[in-house]
Amino acid sequence: MTREEKEEALNKLNEEQLAYCIQHSTLHVGTKQAVPGSGNPDTDILFIGEAPGQKEDELGVPFVGAAGKLLSDLLESIGMKREDIFIANVIKHRPPGNRDPLPDEIAVYAPWLAGQIEIIDPKIIITLGRFSMDFILGTGFSISKIHGQPKRKNGRVVVPLYHPAAALYSGNLRPALFADFAKIPKIIEIVKEEQISKKSSSKEKSEQKVETQQHLL
Repeated sequence: MTREEKEEALNKLNEEQLAYCIQHSTLHVGTKQAVPGSGNPDTDILFIGEAPGQKEDELGVPFVGAAGKLLSDLLESIGMKREDIFIANVIKHRPPGNRDPLPDEIAVYAPWLAGQIEIIDPKIIITLGRFSMDFILGTGFSISKIHGQPKRKNGRVVVPLYHPAAALYSGNLRPALFADFAKIPKIIEIVKEEQISKKSSSKEKSEQKVETQQHLL
């Protein structure tokens, strides 16, 4: 799909899933608006956080508070901007008092994020925090043990990282977060090299098939 087609598909998804979530969950009650996500829908990199906070609820954009400022600094440290990526959350409405999302709430909102992943079709997914890590990789992992370590899931590279908010509350996590971000350009490079290699291999096989057919003729 082109960028325009992806934007149109995302807008349609947002309308459908907003209606579904309002019907099947009360999480929207007391919030100002949903926060579906923002950024470049044609990106190769999708960042996934946990849920909107107060500032995000007010503005309708993910990561705009203090954690958002740190995320922008982290992106800048590797030569990237928010406009280069797409950012979404597991939950699209702010939980009361910024509490953790509940399992039944995650289940209701799951098709929304799954739809975004399908439309954007990123090559790399970067999870920010435990909830998005569990959503993408499944439960059973400890973020303190696997942060910054690329994994493969459903044909994509997944990089679990600490949530920027956690680094704000625990200063000792900040260096680890910057160190993990520093790995991202290399991961992107490796993924692109793999794609080129696959295309070359596919082309060679196709050419060999044609040569074999011509020989048989």
